[in-house]
Amino acid sequence: MPTSLSLDQHLTTLADSGTRLAAHVAATPKGRKVPTCPAWDATALMAHQAMVHRWATAQVRGEDPSGLPTQTALRRRRTLPRYYGEGLDGIVSALREAPSDLQAMTFLNDAPAPREFWARRQAHETTMHMVDALAGSLDRVPSTAEAAVDRSVAIDGIDELLRGFFTRGRSKLFEGAEYAFVVAPDDDDRHWVVDVAERLTVRDGDRASVDGAVATLNGSAAALYLALWNRGSDVRVEGDGAIVDRWRSTQQVRWS
Repeated sequence: MPTSLSLDQHLTTLADSGTRLAAHVAATPKGRKVPTCPAWDATALMAHQAMVHRWATAQVRGEDPSGLPTQTALRRRRTLPRYYGEGLDGIVSALREAPSDLQAMTFLNDAPAPREFWARRQAHETTMHMVDALAGSLDRVPSTAEAAVDRSVAIDGIDELLRGFFTRGRSKLFEGAEYAFVVAPDDDDRHWVVDVAERLTVRDGDRASVDGAVATLNGSAAALYLALWNRGSDVRVEGDGAIVDRWRSTQQVRWS
């Protein structure tokens, strides 16, 4: 799947979101649970992202990531903020220096070329966890305005999530009857038709795509991006409102 952002745009997003994440963690009282990731406090969240950045850097540089410290070990590191910052700089540098024909592992369906894949994946990984860090500092789920995700970043992220993650394997949304729903941002012409069967498929659509769909999810691109990642609810549903509840209960992305 082609990306809708350039490499430079992905790296700028990665760097900016990574910096914001660190600032939100610093503003969060020690031990407070993160509302959007209730198993973690802010330190655990930063440790996870520090580990992921170095793991991704190893993939890009063709190095063995097995010797990296685990996120559990990193939680106890007194210099974690510095370690995190060095890792953020490291993944940005690794991607800037990587050749355009980089050979590296990718793991999403219909992925772009490896260099673009890793820039895109780390941009959205870090942006979502920045939103988690913001939730920790606020002690509640942030609004779309507070999260302040750029429209173009959100459009790219919706596409990665729908086409890359949820077209893999058997659909957890499928309950025996096939149906379709539409994701339709108010502030962009791009729309996605999600066909739910044993395997979920996604196709480009337009306003006419609403015909025959059981529901249409509307809202700003940023609001839909957050909602589809289960980090917000600033969306409107036309049609079967239960689709949002089914999505929230079945569609999660976890580290494995």
